[in-house]
Amino acid sequence: MTEQFIFDYLPVILELEKKGLVTRTFRRLDPERQHAIINAILDEAGETGPQDLNVKRVAERAGVSTGSLYQYFTNRDNLLTFATELATRSTIQLFESYRPYMGQAPLSEMLPMYISSGIDWSETQIGFARFFASAAYHGDPVYGESVVRPIARVMRGMVEDMLRSAVDKGETRPDLDTEATARVLHALTIAIGDGLIFPQLMNYYQLTDDGMTAERIYAAFTRLVMYGIMKEQTL
Repeated sequence: MTEQFIFDYLPVILELEKKGLVTRTFRRLDPERQHAIINAILDEAGETGPQDLNVKRVAERAGVSTGSLYQYFTNRDNLLTFATELATRSTIQLFESYRPYMGQAPLSEMLPMYISSGIDWSETQIGFARFFASAAYHGDPVYGESVVRPIARVMRGMVEDMLRSAVDKGETRPDLDTEATARVLHALTIAIGDGLIFPQLMNYYQLTDDGMTAERIYAAFTRLVMYGIMKEQTL
């Protein structure tokens, strides 16, 4: 999250303030301090799980006192709910803003770009990325519905946009099941992206090591997809 993020989402902060999730004192902080606090909350939640979030450790990560956090959020539940709702909304809006551009390049170019862009995003939003992965892979029933599903729906929509563009250009096989193929592509891009982002998954997926680069993985994935869905004359 950046200063632009805080500025763009001031209306959301105001809305959450009206809900009683955050106090006016937080809104009056400078954007860098807001960013540090939100990211500290999500870092801690991503490492320990939301239910085990420790307010004292959040304060240490953010470089503020525990008392200050309670001045901003009143209690622990408000603190976590505020940060997750703000980060979820920001992520959805960011991803939605990319959708008009998903069909501008050939599918063979967009697929690796889509995955690498997701990895770049996770590096700038590491706290929320960890939190999101924890909720997704641990099957948290609350955050699965309120965080994982809405963001994943937008991600699947981006993949559908890429694929529909290829269909509209007449590049795909006529018997292609577009909806089912988009869901499969969505799952595959998640597996590759997450496998490159999170070390614990990299151990399982075995995507890269000293002799295997991410670029080779992108190339192999793209060629596999293209051979599966494109017309013979376009291969």
